[in-house]
Amino acid sequence: MRHPLRLLQAFVVFLAGLFGLFVFAGNLMDYDSNYQFVVHVLSMDTTFEGNALMWRAIDSPVVHTIGYIGIIIAEGIFAGLALYGGVLLFLRRNADVAAYDRARVWGYAAFALGFAIWFIGFIIIGSEWFAMWQSSSWNGKDTAMGIVTLWAGFAVLLAMNEPAREERRSTAA
Repeated sequence: MRHPLRLLQAFVVFLAGLFGLFVFAGNLMDYDSNYQFVVHVLSMDTTFEGNALMWRAIDSPVVHTIGYIGIIIAEGIFAGLALYGGVLLFLRRNADVAAYDRARVWGYAAFALGFAIWFIGFIIIGSEWFAMWQSSSWNGKDTAMGIVTLWAGFAVLLAMNEPAREERRSTAA
């Protein structure tokens, strides 16, 4: 196998895209279930009683809808970036370093957007600003943290380079 690391990089970027596609499709196919998640988080109606942060709650159905549609669009873009990036990385697996590095940009863009969705959106805004962590029924913090951890690991993997051929030959001897 000529470039095993490049194959692995293409694979994980593509898998991230497949995950994003399933999340995107799920939000479209089961719109109301996931919409209810957004409604409960933004309205903070399942946080601790007497919560001093309730001034942050948003009860506007218009804002709920705009927020949810924004999440769906971002997840769709994430899926598209990662799927395209994974395919492009696979197609350029035997290319020179410069061409391969240009293909990595799609994966980096996908993981940056993934961080924005799941870390900024769900952990910082949802869990901390809207106190989602206080809810026993509408709490996506742990799920989002696992996803962010994967994206971090995948981004590090994507940034790795194989040793130069001369270096590989000298270490194999």
